[in-house]
Amino acid sequence: MSSRIFQSVIIQMKDATKRSIGVIDPEGSVIASSNLALIGTTIKPVHLESDDSASTVKKGNGRSFKPLLTATGNEYFIFADGEDEIAETLCVMASIAISEAGVYFEENNDKRAFVKNIIVENILPGDIYVRAKELRFPLDITRGVIVIRHDVTQDTSVVELLQEMFTDRQKEFVFSVSDKDTVLVKEITTSSSLASLRETAEKIKARIDEVLGIKSIIGVGTPALHLRELADRYKEALISIDVGRVFDVNKAVICYENLGIGRLIYQLPITLCEIFLSEVFKKNPIDSLDKETLFTIDKFFENNLNVSETSRKLFVHRNTLVYRLEKIKKITGLDLREFDHAIVFRVALMVKKYLVSQESKS
Repeated sequence: MSSRIFQSVIIQMKDATKRSIGVIDPEGSVIASSNLALIGTTIKPVHLESDDSASTVKKGNGRSFKPLLTATGNEYFIFADGEDEIAETLCVMASIAISEAGVYFEENNDKRAFVKNIIVENILPGDIYVRAKELRFPLDITRGVIVIRHDVTQDTSVVELLQEMFTDRQKEFVFSVSDKDTVLVKEITTSSSLASLRETAEKIKARIDEVLGIKSIIGVGTPALHLRELADRYKEALISIDVGRVFDVNKAVICYENLGIGRLIYQLPITLCEIFLSEVFKKNPIDSLDKETLFTIDKFFENNLNVSETSRKLFVHRNTLVYRLEKIKKITGLDLREFDHAIVFRVALMVKKYLVSQESKS
């Protein structure tokens, strides 16, 4: 049991009595006390005899002592100043309070570990139902999965920050799954659930920027309607990050539901992508287009294939833009002013970005 639990309970009891109360570890060191000056000192408890029970309060040397049962046995002692009934009562009350706090703490930790095991598929599907029943964990409540990927390796600051933001240990679970990935699983309402998840992700991003100042990207999966869906929603959040880094480099929060055609391209085999590019650009490869031409194409797409609006945004004459589009048609065989050709070209550019990203990984 954590000494943090001991100290938390003891401090809460401090205002109820003027006497010093605390906890001694197996070596006799004070690990928690209402009198902070005692922490770290040594107090020799009055040990139990073989015929004493765990509920026995022993007295001696001006103090009362009660053993504190833990999962590994009678390793700790509660102590209180005095050898009277008040001291005995304080020991009993502290023992009960710490035991209950320990159960609550362990149960919460068990729930968090349970959720993490579901996310990383470290539990059999059939065991999910059994374990959920043991932990009194509801199965069919809508939950969201958000993955925060940061560029600081082995840093716990993101986990600590999220734990400060999301304090409901029964409905919100924060944990690390790798050196750079932190996961938040939280209950959400069924109405506007996706919008709620996006809003939560935006708040997380803003808080990380404000407090930590580190680079991060956040992926949001679609809502999970059942506990068994959490693993799939976690994968969606990861895909959101990977796809977003290729096709939406300027976005810091990316939702799986809004990935569009990028999600389809990401799932295609590399060989198939290469074949597609070779079939689209039969006359010349896409690499034959210079940066200025590619920039013009991007602006043309941004302005919905509108020649006048694009030329205005590029600060060039309309005829100059028409000349550039004709040049692109001559090089590639695709006329971007025709809707079907524009769609093919748009997809081809995305496929090229995807291939370049895969090359950088290898």
